[in-house]
Amino acid sequence: MRKELSAISPNKKEFKTDKMKVPVVFHASDELLPNEETFSQLENLAKDDRLFHHIAAMSDVHPKPGRKNPTGTAVASKNFLFPQINDTAPNCGMRFIKTDLDENTSPEKIDELFQELVKAIPTKKYVGTKIPYDLAIDIGQKGIAPLKEHFKTRIQNEIENTSHNGNFSDPETTRREILDVIPKFFFKIGRYRLGILGAAGNHFLDLMKITEIKDTVTAEKLGVKEGQYIFMIHTGSGLLGQYASYMYTPKTKEHLSQKIMLKIGTTFFGSQMKPVYNHLSGKIKDYQNKDEFFGYDDQSLEGRMFIRAHKAVANFGFANRAVITHNLDQTLEKVFGKQINLDLLYDISHISINKEKHFNEDVWVHRNGAVRAYGPKMMSDHPVFSSTGEPVFIPSSMSTPAYIGVGTDQNTSSFFSAGHGTGRKRDAGKDVPRNKKELRERVEKSNVKLYNAKSKGVILQDSGYYKDIEEVISGMEANKIIKSVAKMQPVAVLMY
Repeated sequence: MRKELSAISPNKKEFKTDKMKVPVVFHASDELLPNEETFSQLENLAKDDRLFHHIAAMSDVHPKPGRKNPTGTAVASKNFLFPQINDTAPNCGMRFIKTDLDENTSPEKIDELFQELVKAIPTKKYVGTKIPYDLAIDIGQKGIAPLKEHFKTRIQNEIENTSHNGNFSDPETTRREILDVIPKFFFKIGRYRLGILGAAGNHFLDLMKITEIKDTVTAEKLGVKEGQYIFMIHTGSGLLGQYASYMYTPKTKEHLSQKIMLKIGTTFFGSQMKPVYNHLSGKIKDYQNKDEFFGYDDQSLEGRMFIRAHKAVANFGFANRAVITHNLDQTLEKVFGKQINLDLLYDISHISINKEKHFNEDVWVHRNGAVRAYGPKMMSDHPVFSSTGEPVFIPSSMSTPAYIGVGTDQNTSSFFSAGHGTGRKRDAGKDVPRNKKELRERVEKSNVKLYNAKSKGVILQDSGYYKDIEEVISGMEANKIIKSVAKMQPVAVLMY
């Protein structure tokens, strides 16, 4: 163990060097600690005296190419917003959909379903499920409620069981204020981009089976039972979310397509705030290669523009998962010849910035590859979660078990956050597939069927690259981050 690490408990460590203004608290055992690059990035971030209290690192913390802050962190500040702390994919997140299908469903029917889903839910495509331009702006302003009305979706509890009721934007935000911070051109792109699973990393649609109930009382309240089939969807806010983030975030490296789209969007930016943005863009360029983090004073005009844009495009994460679920619903009916009951358990963000109260202070919590995990007291306004805690879903690789948990009231040291998966091993070793043929053979040995899988990088989702799910869950329970409710096993996986 590094000399700058001190053990708080077997599953919790504090990291602090002379350079750091705040410590990092790792919610991990020795075995689950990250690599040196992660330590270096966190040390660099912790030098910033604008941060509050400490940095919380989850057990799945790891670096990501082109990013200054590791995935798997919760970082707070009293008065500042930091676009470089989070990935440029607002509301990349996950939703969990209960069904009335179970383990008695024939494998042939599941195969037929996923053959159809490959066509109905594309992983990589220029045009997805088109929506009207005005509806795209309505989503930014009002969340998924107008989308649900437009498609007449049949998913039960879709608004009340989506985090923030499916709308990050403040209720008083006007249409004009949305268009003052995001170019119309980006919304015109966004109207074509819903319903696409995505080609980034490990975005997926999984069919999973509940294999073991860990907490009978909580499972009953959440409506999950052994043998039940559920769908889990992991995807982001698409190009709209990315493009709007690029407007406000210094990037060390950009793809040519990003530069072109940003140039087009901001050149024809018909906003009364354009002079403010033009001044801001100059400051952003100056920060592209600096070690320190670019930050907005939350009371500044630039800061208010950033957070308004961030919230509006974050709604497209909810919207994308809602459209995918709607298309899933239609495909299920086509294959089974009847409506299959779909009931949303929860939809939660992995990339978010929210104003919350922690350690008796109102602070901005930046969760980067981490989910909010409120306990029952903090979910007091929800009819179910007020007695269970906020649902948390912890997947691993495409062929290993996943867990459903709920947040606890004792999880203060992580700013009531949880990891969004198991995370990658420090060293994958040699026990990994060399090609997609070997990957498919390994997955099929686990009784899991893989669909689409067109990307070369799909082999990186093999179990050999991921940390042990049981050790991760054990540590999360020991740290009182979650209480386990049920264990699941993948049945079929759709990803790029």
